[in-house]
Amino acid sequence: MWTITEKAFQPNQQHHKETIFTIGNGYLSTRGAFEEGYPGDRRATFVHGVFDDVPLVFTELANVPDWLPLAIYLDGERFSLDTGDLKSYERTLDLKTGLLTRKVKWISPSGKGVFLTFERFASLVDEHLLCLRCQAVPDFDGTLEFRLSFNGNTENEGFAHWRWVNQGQSAGDIIFLHSQTRKSAIELALAMRLNTSYPPDQDIFCDTSNAPTRSLVYSVTRGHAITVEKNVGIATSRDTFSPVEMAVEHAKKSPGWQLAFEAHRQAWQEEWDRMDVIIDGDEEAQIAVRASLFQLSIAAPRHDDRVNIGAKTLSGFGYRGHSFWDTEIFMLPVFLYTAPHIARNLLNYRYQRLAAARQKARENGFQGAQFPWESADTGDEVTPIWVPDSLDRTKAVRIWTGDIEIHISADIAYAACLYWKTTGDDDWFVEKGAELVIDTAKFWASRAEWNADTQHYEYNDVIGPDEYHDHVDNNFYTNYMARWNLLTALSIVNWLNVHAHAKAEELTARLELTPNLLTAWQEVIERIYLPVKLGGLIEQFEGYFQRKDIDLAALEPREISAQVYFGIDGCNQTQVLKQPDVLMLMYLMSGEFDQAQVQVNYDYYTPRTDLTFGSSLGPSIQAIIASRLGDSQTAYEYFIRAARADLKDVRGNAKDGIHGASAGGIWQAVVFGFAGLCLSTDRWEIQPCLPAHWKRLCFHFVHRGQLQIVDIHNP
Repeated sequence: MWTITEKAFQPNQQHHKETIFTIGNGYLSTRGAFEEGYPGDRRATFVHGVFDDVPLVFTELANVPDWLPLAIYLDGERFSLDTGDLKSYERTLDLKTGLLTRKVKWISPSGKGVFLTFERFASLVDEHLLCLRCQAVPDFDGTLEFRLSFNGNTENEGFAHWRWVNQGQSAGDIIFLHSQTRKSAIELALAMRLNTSYPPDQDIFCDTSNAPTRSLVYSVTRGHAITVEKNVGIATSRDTFSPVEMAVEHAKKSPGWQLAFEAHRQAWQEEWDRMDVIIDGDEEAQIAVRASLFQLSIAAPRHDDRVNIGAKTLSGFGYRGHSFWDTEIFMLPVFLYTAPHIARNLLNYRYQRLAAARQKARENGFQGAQFPWESADTGDEVTPIWVPDSLDRTKAVRIWTGDIEIHISADIAYAACLYWKTTGDDDWFVEKGAELVIDTAKFWASRAEWNADTQHYEYNDVIGPDEYHDHVDNNFYTNYMARWNLLTALSIVNWLNVHAHAKAEELTARLELTPNLLTAWQEVIERIYLPVKLGGLIEQFEGYFQRKDIDLAALEPREISAQVYFGIDGCNQTQVLKQPDVLMLMYLMSGEFDQAQVQVNYDYYTPRTDLTFGSSLGPSIQAIIASRLGDSQTAYEYFIRAARADLKDVRGNAKDGIHGASAGGIWQAVVFGFAGLCLSTDRWEIQPCLPAHWKRLCFHFVHRGQLQIVDIHNP
């Protein structure tokens, strides 16, 4: 199972399908909009790092000038699926090669027919090359015209980011468009070179403002195929001082469709050799896992450590391209075990933004590094403060995550340590990772509040991963991760003193790691408030058990989240969870909780979690915990819920882009849940708990630089 197929065109599903038919290469991604366009489409191409200012939400990935446009005219009648008669339609995305294909049989309003095949891919060999091919087989005698162009008049759902700089012809028949973002002043160039199966009767350059076009006109006879290739070079001022020159060069040196695609196919084969997961006995699970891996892979920056992966990857307008903890906790582990160089790039992005994290801490009155809840280009906090109310657009909702959802600093430190432990990359950790862990520990020590009555250090007025509850005190996940961050930082200081003394001295001086400071850390570690109830039940946050208990099952059937059902304030007063913080923690710190305690908390928090309409991050974690408790049937129910988030749009919001964290969680559920992979510094083992109908599970992973193979057969 390697293909996602759409057998019929349904206009009411076009935005969802644009998302799941996204292609890319780690430099950019292009949504699956039609080359010829369709009314109301949300066509977009996003390039890593190309952000521009926008009101209210600070900055967003700018939808770049469109490279796709290809209009076709049959004796002057324009081909479009919203007119004429659509006789047949099929679209497929080959996940193995990243090739998107669409086949259409169409009859024009006047009765002229044509069979069209569109193909496109974003080269994995040359990330600055995009290839599009169209074959037309007319069912009439007459004139066939192809108009191939660029469109610089793109926008982000009503907000225009680009201004025209220049356009024209270069190096003979190569057409280019040069644009620049309005505020961030990032330049971008597109360059187009065409190949045709035979010369047209007319070849006209139309110098239309902001839409340079080549028009190829053919006199055709019934059944005679014509093929046109559009090879597009793309570059930005993030890549070079001369984007036009670079884009033209990549368009010019393109070897043509066949050679370019063969090299691209081989590159994808190398990717799949490392990351493929084979599931026998469950076609839906098989295609879901591969689709998730594909979408993560095309958003993964292979050659750029100045960027991160946003919550919606590069596949949609959702969350404006901003990065959250989703990357470090849900997506990064996939790369850590399949492509460690990509995981390192993602962590380098955080390291390079330590200055911004330190500035955020200072502005809030703390020491060390406090990473933003939402991050973009600079690493400054870009969480919107107010957003329109989804139920009443005349009202605004205050967003508090940027102010008080602080656990992300520990999440980033956790990811840095996981990378180090898994790869054994001491050089990177000495130069970068250690500082990430130590400076976030400084933040946690300064953020701790002493409660003289209880004789504990506390973290009050926070939001944990469960965002249905804000302004809570002593969120268990937050407090525990703060303690872990501090404890780990102390051990790293000691390790550096032994193994990298010069670096230890440098960090001690620059970060002011005085003996008094380290002693203070130890005191916070010993006295952080971490209550555990009788029998091992953990209270998610202080006062949680006193909130109103709700029987979620009694509310079914419903098509809205619990937060919409009860209202933001009303839901905050219940025990209903967007996602279970405590179970998330037990997964990350699996060696620190015994099976009995995991079972107690799983039994309590699962029925109180809004798994259908809450966070898309929740079901995969539930699946892992259920697997580890030996309940493969229930684990599979959670897993398949996550698997359907994008492909079947069960949450109704896939139009906004791929659920990147859910995609990463799906892989983790298979590997760490069903396969039960457990790793230590020098060894690994599996404790399988496969769904009963799975006949075989096979996957690869990298451990300490060596590719490992796991192949499990269900008895």
